[in-house]
Amino acid sequence: MRTIAVVGASADRRKFGNKGVRAYAAAGWDVYPVHPRESSIEGHPVHPTVTAARAAAGGRLDRISVYLPPEVTRGLLSEIARAEAEETYFNPGSADPEVLREAAALGIAVRDACSIVDIGLSPAQFP
Repeated sequence: MRTIAVVGASADRRKFGNKGVRAYAAAGWDVYPVHPRESSIEGHPVHPTVTAARAAAGGRLDRISVYLPPEVTRGLLSEIARAEAEETYFNPGSADPEVLREAAALGIAVRDACSIVDIGLSPAQFP
């Protein structure tokens, strides 16, 4: 089973950080929501950091999907790089050109696109 850390996961079903959790679960991924203050989102245990999510996933993440504003994303780039995921999706609104440049410079496999669409689903399917 493929593993994903959803960074910026949300308990609010209207937010894309929640839609991402639901979409990946529906597609059969092993989902590790990341949020510093939540304990459970959509029935999944929540991890306070990317590092904690990676440990819970057995030390390996196939993908990281980010749903945070650029100024918050920027502060997590070093931790995301240390997670060594195969790829990291910076969903619309989560990165600006500077964040993308910094991420690439850190060796992060950058994907500047909607990760839900990448797995063949649409955010609209998760109202």
